[in-house]
Amino acid sequence: MFKRKPRSYLRTVLEFFYPRGGWYRATRYVIYRLRRLPDPAHRISRGIAAGVLVSFTPLFGLHFLTAAFLAWVVRGNLLAAVLATFVGNPITFPFIAGMSMRLGNRILGNPVGDMRLPQVVDAFANASGEIWHNVLSAFTWRTAHWDGLGLFFDRVFLPYLVGGLLPGLGAAFIAYGLSRPVITAYQKRRVKQLRKRYEKRMAERTRTRKEGDT
Repeated sequence: MFKRKPRSYLRTVLEFFYPRGGWYRATRYVIYRLRRLPDPAHRISRGIAAGVLVSFTPLFGLHFLTAAFLAWVVRGNLLAAVLATFVGNPITFPFIAGMSMRLGNRILGNPVGDMRLPQVVDAFANASGEIWHNVLSAFTWRTAHWDGLGLFFDRVFLPYLVGGLLPGLGAAFIAYGLSRPVITAYQKRRVKQLRKRYEKRMAERTRTRKEGDT
């Protein structure tokens, strides 16, 4: 009777687009976890920068692993990197995807089209389906097809990747520059509070002992 009822697939999808308690509460939770990480401020900030950068890449489904690996490379906090991928969410993805696609096509010299998030999502879904089809073809009678994946790589993945790196790097540097002094100040204030509590507790113990002796 005390077992938690497992969430349905529909509930999981809905909470991805609108977390339980709302986006404001979810944002406050992420900030709270970042501030209380037991690591120096510069390592936490490096992790945050890594997570923010990865949020601008088209590596959907691999953001957590990529952010953790990048944080390990730059000697940042791994959990901070994973939490910072929260920057990429259903609210920000339409802007990130549109900006990345336009910028990437301009850099690569492709025709600059207005490819919106639903079209990008459909392209990734179709590519995932084709990859799965080709994997199954190795064990069944099906024939592998790579033409669609080649087109997807040239028209969607590569422009998104190239176009997302520059704004991603800019956002990562900004995130690092803003988060490090804030986390440093928070950690110093927390140390002072803990020291005051410790000194108050020791003073109370000393007073209690003196009262007991008398």
